[in-house]
Amino acid sequence: MTGGAPLDAAVIGAGSWGTALAHLLSRNGHRVRLWSYEPRVVAELRESGENRTYLPGIRIPDAVRVSGKLGEVVAGARLVVSVSPAQFVAEVMREAARYIDPRALVVSASKGIETSSLRRMDEVLRAVLPGETGRRLTVLSGPSFATEVAKGQPTAVVAASESREARLLVQRVFGSASFRVYTNPDVLGVELGGALKNVIALAAGVCAGLGFGHNTRTAVITRGLAEITRLGVAMGAATSTFYGLAGIGDLVLTCTGELSRNRTVGFRLGRGEALRQILGDMHAVAEGVATTPATHALSRRYAVEMPIVGQMHAILEEGKDPLAAVQELMLRDPRPEPEGAGDARAAGA
Repeated sequence: MTGGAPLDAAVIGAGSWGTALAHLLSRNGHRVRLWSYEPRVVAELRESGENRTYLPGIRIPDAVRVSGKLGEVVAGARLVVSVSPAQFVAEVMREAARYIDPRALVVSASKGIETSSLRRMDEVLRAVLPGETGRRLTVLSGPSFATEVAKGQPTAVVAASESREARLLVQRVFGSASFRVYTNPDVLGVELGGALKNVIALAAGVCAGLGFGHNTRTAVITRGLAEITRLGVAMGAATSTFYGLAGIGDLVLTCTGELSRNRTVGFRLGRGEALRQILGDMHAVAEGVATTPATHALSRRYAVEMPIVGQMHAILEEGKDPLAAVQELMLRDPRPEPEGAGDARAAGA
């Protein structure tokens, strides 16, 4: 085993990512219990060893115990991984906190911003976890499609925590020959990178759905990174974080990968489909749909210009025509790059 001494681990949330992480932890030799709120998923995993709803084609190790009872899964675990959809994390983890051992290390693997409060997932979890447990909270993020992780394809992610001991422990527990974990103390930056990239991925998908090619996609990724970085720095994050795995790494993956749910939603919007119909067809959650209005609200709170986010907000919340949104972005007033550099000739350079 590559992850140190075996731990009793609880994975809360049996979507594609939660199931893949349970698979990974079991493969690393840990004793894993997996919770799902959906009886159908519990039955599928128990009867066939496969999560056919969210992670089809992947055989889950027999050693992974699956349950629909939260207390049964969490009690006694020394590692608790929160992987519920972002808008449900507060509700689920408030209940789970009743059973969490004060000595347990809690890892957040959900990416998003709570729309009702504009809180990041680390803020949501710290509000419901006991003091010392909350201080050791670690965020796991980065470019990682669940299917590829479960198949053992080489993947690199980042573990962020204010506690050096906690992030190093997560690095050891999750790390393997196919899953490389880097560390970073910038929890704020890692959280924002993982959440906001989904909004930009929606925009990249819209452009693809409209029939635009590589030039457009590259522009969206590059300018999207600029927007994410502007907001992150205004909120207190380190610029360097957005040029790492949780920033540009996750952004490129989600904007270009065929497995990206957010890109797929954007693509279908660009093709002219209604958002309600798109979401009705999906089993899994496209976090960017809820994160877009939250990000738009944060940009206004911190007085940060985020034109791509603004146009995605108009498409999702106001029914704006996607082509008109792209045209409006292209017709914005010209400006220098890097921003704030001014015109070189005017400066005498």
